[in-house]
Amino acid sequence: MAVPARQLRLAGRHALVDGIRFEMPINSERSPALMAVFSIDADAARRLIPGNEVHPLRLWKRGLLVVTVIDYRVTDIGQYIEYSIAIACTHGRRPAPPLLPGLLMKTFGTGQYVWDLPVSSEVSVKGGKGIWGMPKHQASLDFVIGRQWVSSQYDLDGRMMMRIDVRKPSSAWLPVNLGAANYCAFRGMLMKSNIYFKGKLGLSLFRPGSARLLIGDHPRMAPLWTLDIDPTPIAAGFFPSTAGVLDDHFECWFLTDPQPPAQAVQGLETTHPLGQSQQWLAPPARAANWEFES
Repeated sequence: MAVPARQLRLAGRHALVDGIRFEMPINSERSPALMAVFSIDADAARRLIPGNEVHPLRLWKRGLLVVTVIDYRVTDIGQYIEYSIAIACTHGRRPAPPLLPGLLMKTFGTGQYVWDLPVSSEVSVKGGKGIWGMPKHQASLDFVIGRQWVSSQYDLDGRMMMRIDVRKPSSAWLPVNLGAANYCAFRGMLMKSNIYFKGKLGLSLFRPGSARLLIGDHPRMAPLWTLDIDPTPIAAGFFPSTAGVLDDHFECWFLTDPQPPAQAVQGLETTHPLGQSQQWLAPPARAANWEFES
């Protein structure tokens, strides 16, 4: 999927949004990334998604947990890591039939519901959350390209939240050029944004041992333990380098419930006080022998 023509027409123009300066289009370059997709209980996944118009995408009878980590090295707001924990989804009045959303992505509003999105820097939180409604918050992250594995760990409050390891492919041979829709909850609204990226991918499908996912016992991670995550990934891959564009157009809808909400959710009061620091927190407390763990 090519970058929309409107983004190309904007090239070279400048924007100042919430005090953050952007040169259009909002892009990234030379950024390695890893990804892994795991089978999960779709009914349990639905309970993690608010509202009534985003539904877990079903591969046969199961849903999909998508973990994607990008080491953004060249951006308008400096270098940072973004660690996405998401549920593959569709958007519409009713759940979509199995498999078809992968072929008819626009028809079914195929994308991912971003459940958690820690990032390295304060300015990334301010922009991503305040403008696009992404559930960003600052955490301790790393992105390690080792001899056998490519890995990223996410720590918060001095505790390991999640670590994803992807077995390092012998080559990145598959050209990828596509777009993806992100659905997020913020300010009591469902926010939809689009990103377009390209790169060459080293990919494994249905291969035991091609990725391993470790989830910590912090209370924030407790909902993931309800998902019955299959340890054998459906897909696992590594991009040595990607280039991407984040669309400046986004959509939003009110999130509704059968009963009046008991309390307000996070809103702009959580982003207004933030500054534009590009400083990272201390790195995660990673085990020295992580590459040799079984």
